[in-house]
Amino acid sequence: MKYADSYLKLANFGRELLEKKSLAEGLPHIAKYAKEIIDARRCSIYMYDRKSDELWTTLADGIEKIVIPSDTGIVGNTIKERKPLIVNDAYAHPDFNQKIDEETGYVTVNLITAPIFNSNRDIIGVLQLINKDGGFDNGDVKFMIFFAHYVSGFLELISKFKKAEKK
Repeated sequence: MKYADSYLKLANFGRELLEKKSLAEGLPHIAKYAKEIIDARRCSIYMYDRKSDELWTTLADGIEKIVIPSDTGIVGNTIKERKPLIVNDAYAHPDFNQKIDEETGYVTVNLITAPIFNSNRDIIGVLQLINKDGGFDNGDVKFMIFFAHYVSGFLELISKFKKAEKK
């Protein structure tokens, strides 16, 4: 991972994120930045819907909305464990959900996940990066924890605004 100019890029990213007014605007921006910094091929941000106990994402780089039960796959395991997970051989991992690869035609080689917590330490989502040449490492975990914390405020605020508009 290239850390030399990461802080400057992060500051610029944060300023740009503040201009986003919806999840539809903010999620692609978050995904683009995370992929660039860690050098991953794909990024998905799974949002946790507590009422339906499901995770959903529209961010699988052009894939339609994906909805899964919150206890499914590596992202489900991330919610259960409440900590980041590195899986450098996806198909060998017992919790890996191959169904999404089958449906999308994309082959997941390796992945890393991190829970996204709100200000009450409730999980509101999971950040997932997929397919990094050479695999993911502990430096990537440190970035994922920091980055998930960094974007959590935006995700929580947008969700609260969305709920307030529905009333």
